[in-house]
Amino acid sequence: MMKIRIEITLCLLLFLVLAPFCICSGERLLVGMTLVRKATAHGAVCLDGSLPAYHLHRGFGAGSNNWILQFEGGGWCNDISSCLERAKTRRGSTRYMSKLEVFSGILSNNASLNPDFYNWNRVKLRYCDGASFSGDSKFDNGTSLLYFRGQRIWEAIIHDLLPKGLSRARKALLSGCSAGGLATFLHCHNFTKMLPSNASVKCLSDAGFFLDERDISLNYSMRSFYHDLVALQGIEQNLNPNCTRSTSNPKLCFFPQYALNYISTPYFILNSAYDVFQFHHSLVPPSADLHGHWNRCKFDPAACSAYQISVLQGLRRDMLVALYPSYKNSRRDGMFINSCFAHCQSESQDTWFAVDSPRIHNKTIAEAVGDWYFGRKITKEIDCPYPCDKTCHNLIPSPQVSLR
Repeated sequence: MMKIRIEITLCLLLFLVLAPFCICSGERLLVGMTLVRKATAHGAVCLDGSLPAYHLHRGFGAGSNNWILQFEGGGWCNDISSCLERAKTRRGSTRYMSKLEVFSGILSNNASLNPDFYNWNRVKLRYCDGASFSGDSKFDNGTSLLYFRGQRIWEAIIHDLLPKGLSRARKALLSGCSAGGLATFLHCHNFTKMLPSNASVKCLSDAGFFLDERDISLNYSMRSFYHDLVALQGIEQNLNPNCTRSTSNPKLCFFPQYALNYISTPYFILNSAYDVFQFHHSLVPPSADLHGHWNRCKFDPAACSAYQISVLQGLRRDMLVALYPSYKNSRRDGMFINSCFAHCQSESQDTWFAVDSPRIHNKTIAEAVGDWYFGRKITKEIDCPYPCDKTCHNLIPSPQVSLR
C-alpha cells in the first residue's frame, strides 16, 4: 500500500511539472508565467534587465495546431525619466508582474465563451519594454541603465515557442490590445514569415489604431510623443522599410494608419470610434485643456456639450477616413468599429462574447472576428454615431490613468 501511495505521489508531481501550468478558479482560468531563460544571451531583456515572459495555455483536439499570440498593452515611455520610473513597475520588469494571468474573452478555453478559438494554443506576451515590442537600443550614463529591447524580446519569445509547436502551426492569429494592438501592426509581416508557408496567418488589433490626429489646440501631441519614443528606443530601424522609404518622415510609420498600407497579411481592426484613450490623450490631452473644461465630458459622455460632441464626431470621422482604403479596397481585411466609449474589448468576456455584449447589426465582436478569420462572411461592421448604440459597455478609466 505504501509503495502504491509513493508511486501515485510521484505521478502527480510529474504531472504538475510537465503539464501546462494553469489553475481553474471557479469560471476563471489562471495561467502561469513562463520566463524566457535563453533571452539574456541575445540581449532580449526588459527595461530593468529582467527576463521577458509569456503565459501559454495549450490547445487541444482540433485546435492543437492552431495558435493565438496576444500582445499585452500598457502605454509607452518616451524619455529617460519616465522609462526609469516604468522599470520599477510591472510595465518595465517581470520581477513586479503577476505570475498568474486570467485568460478570458479571446483567450478563454470555454467553447460557450469563445466559440471559435477556445481550443487553440493561446499565448499572452508580457509587455516590459515600453515601446510596443519594437525598440533596440540601450541607455547607460554610468549611473542609470535601461534596456530598450522590445524587438529582441519579440524574437526571443517566438524562438522559445517554435519548438513548443508554433513551428507546426496550421492556423495562427497575432493579436493585441492598446500598445499591444499597435505592436501587431509592427510585427504582423515578420510573424507571417516565421511560420510555415502553408499556415493560415492573420492579425488583429484591438484598440491599437492610434490616429495621427491634431488635438483640440491644433497640435500633433501624439505625433510629438511617438517621435520622441521612436528616437529614444531606436525603433526606426525596425519599422516597415517599404513604409519608411515612402515618406520624408519615417517615424510616422509607427502610426498604424500609415503602416497598414504596407501589410499584405489579412488584418482585422477592432476599435471604438470614440476610443477613450485617444479621446483623453490624443484629442484632449491635459496640455490642451489646462483649465479642465473637458473633465466632466471625459468621464461622462452624457455631460458633453453640443460643441464637445461635435469634436468627438470629428474624431470618429477621422478614424473612418483613415480606415476607408481598407474598407473599400480589401476583401481580406475585416473591421468592427463601434460607437462605445471603451478601450480594449477582446480580452474582457463582457465585451467579447456574452448575452449583453456590444453588437453591430446584432453581431458580437467574437462572431465578427470568427466570421472574418474563417472566411464565413465578409465582416466590415461600422456602427452608427454616438449615442445611437444601446448595446455599449462604456468602459471609462479613472482620471489617474496616464499615457505612460
